[in-house]
Amino acid sequence: MKTHLRLYAMVIALVCVWVIFTLLTGGTFLSTRNLSNLSRQAAVTAILAVGMVLVIVSANIDLSVGFGSGLLGAVAAILHVWWGQPIVLTLIAVICLGILMGLMQGYLVAYQRVPAFIVTLGGFLVYRGLMLAFTKGETILLPDNWLKSLGNAYLPPPVGWVLMLFAVIVVVVRIWQSDVVRADDEFNPLSGESSPASRLMFLMKMGGIALLIVAFVAVMNAHKGIPIPVCILFGLALAFHFIASRTRFGRYVYAVGGNAEAAYLSGVNVRGITLRVFATMGALMAIAGVVLTARVGSASPEAGRLLELDAIAACVIGGASLMGGRGSIFGALLGALVMESLNNGMSMANMDASWQDIIKGIVLVTAVGFDMASRR
Repeated sequence: MKTHLRLYAMVIALVCVWVIFTLLTGGTFLSTRNLSNLSRQAAVTAILAVGMVLVIVSANIDLSVGFGSGLLGAVAAILHVWWGQPIVLTLIAVICLGILMGLMQGYLVAYQRVPAFIVTLGGFLVYRGLMLAFTKGETILLPDNWLKSLGNAYLPPPVGWVLMLFAVIVVVVRIWQSDVVRADDEFNPLSGESSPASRLMFLMKMGGIALLIVAFVAVMNAHKGIPIPVCILFGLALAFHFIASRTRFGRYVYAVGGNAEAAYLSGVNVRGITLRVFATMGALMAIAGVVLTARVGSASPEAGRLLELDAIAACVIGGASLMGGRGSIFGALLGALVMESLNNGMSMANMDASWQDIIKGIVLVTAVGFDMASRR
């Protein structure tokens, strides 16, 4: 319980948010239609949060991802709509451009020792100016094709059920393996000496996660199916969870964020890791920009405004420490769901825009305060 206190607190907070907005909206908030829309809205913030959590874990920050994703979404619209480029070529070009943007910022941070706050704040302003210049202040509408479907299409319900079965099997096997390899036999479900309580906790853990997966797919299929942006998000989240927890690069990111000097003395290429972190953020920024443009159906000069704050808040709420060295991919996903639940619920409850900003600010400060208190 103590180890996962932050996670439990965020789950309880999310449940409280849902209960409050369900009461304020007369039950509309928990309708299948709104939950489907909520998942689509949260996908863009969550994709950015997946990359942002690596940036924050490495003890850096990126303030440019909001207008950066809007700029890259506008580039995708220009290439496809104005210049008539194929969709596949457009996506490849936008992702490569995103990586290049990340590399430029990462080079300044890692090799020129310019603080990440200043570099990315400059990127924030540059990307906003470029977006206004490229779009000429106009909104670019997307035609109804595969590019637009990336943000608005759904998986057929039978495909969703098949994926659900696969996900449940993978989760059960993964939890089984992680619990079996523990050194302490008291928590080993295969041990003959394990207590009934530990076996019950093991079964509750597997059953609870499996039930959540089944419930999610059932709710999505009750509307139109699993949204394509959510599928993209889950694929990226699983990939980066594996990278963060099972690869040398992921271990080095945590080492650099925890103590850069110690990591350097241990032989870690601190500058190279920082450069790669920002390049990764650039690639995810491009994907988020394309999904955002596809979901809205257009590229506007103000696309991506304040997305960087939502992504940072999602990481902090999900347990990432702004001091570096701590954070998780799935924690960032939970934080993104909390942030978008607030945005969606307050909009449905017709709350004044000023109060929406006040409440989101209070939630963010509270999350950071909780983080500092837990460190002490």
